[in-house]
Amino acid sequence: MNTSQLVINDQEFHLIRTLVSQRFGINLTDQKRSLVVGRLQKLLKDQGFTSFKDYYQAVVRDNSGAALDKLINRISTNYTYFNREQAHFDFFVHSVLPPLTSHLRSCNKQDLRIWSAGCSSGEEPYMLAMLMMDYLGEEYGGWSAGVLATDISDQALSRARLGLYDEEKIGRLAGPLRTRYFQRQTDGNWQAKEQLKSQVTFRRFNLMNRHFPFKRPLQVIFCRNVMIYFDAPTRDALVQRYHQSLEPGGYLFLGHSETLGREQSAFKYIMPAVYRRQ
Repeated sequence: MNTSQLVINDQEFHLIRTLVSQRFGINLTDQKRSLVVGRLQKLLKDQGFTSFKDYYQAVVRDNSGAALDKLINRISTNYTYFNREQAHFDFFVHSVLPPLTSHLRSCNKQDLRIWSAGCSSGEEPYMLAMLMMDYLGEEYGGWSAGVLATDISDQALSRARLGLYDEEKIGRLAGPLRTRYFQRQTDGNWQAKEQLKSQVTFRRFNLMNRHFPFKRPLQVIFCRNVMIYFDAPTRDALVQRYHQSLEPGGYLFLGHSETLGREQSAFKYIMPAVYRRQ
């Protein structure tokens, strides 16, 4: 049988959709059915499966978790670029960092705790690190700063750690930041310099974990264009965990197509897709 022509029946789609939802919180609606088929076809062909049910059974039998990793790497979307939704980064520099750093200096606690949750290929956390380094200037070395960046996809994290981007990805990054923190390669790509890469810690982390293992509360969480893949109960539970992980007054940044809803009281609406912990 030619696996390039495989179709997925209702039972098979339900099995895969339930597995992805339970393990990763991603809600594969009926409208995502063709996406699932398109992204898994080559994987099934390469591994010799003749049906989606056979593939599903192999995934759940694999105790190593490697097959599940390959599944989520294919299903998850990792599209992003530097300076995406620029208003958020402007707000971070002009409205978050000044009062936050001033307060920390007054308490003699020069410790910035920033999390990029669902960091994809690394553009967002590198952007945040550059902005902090630029804002604090020569003072930066005296701070415990940097960015924690997490994602469910090992494939995305590998690209992020490499820190190599093409012109399309980096094109919206302001010239001074680009030349200060990246080196243009002979093939036209841009490589993050070590001074930048060293300020971002990349880790694999599943946002469906019921416990977030932070020893101290965070001041800022960026989780943009992630919750659009979750159903309402999953989003609500995740927002509650974010609330528990932020210190009072801490900021939560979502994607512009995401909202917490005005009826919730745990966060105060600040501007589109920006909220502050009550």
